[in-house]
Amino acid sequence: MARAMLEYTKTVLQKVSFDSVLFCKELEKAISRLLPIEVEELKHWIKQFITDKPELKQCLIYIQP
Repeated sequence: MARAMLEYTKTVLQKVSFDSVLFCKELEKAISRLLPIEVEELKHWIKQFITDKPELKQCLIYIQP
């Protein structure tokens, strides 16, 4: 079940990646709902996902320690 939530989160983030504000909001919600180990996986995924999307780099503030 928990794994499904992480995959769902990735899908949502991909779909809203056209809007950086919406992406940041969804990322913030995801971090508050996922388990700590899932948040770590999400951090790695996001860093890879936004490499070619410089407009989303501002959202990295939500995943910095």
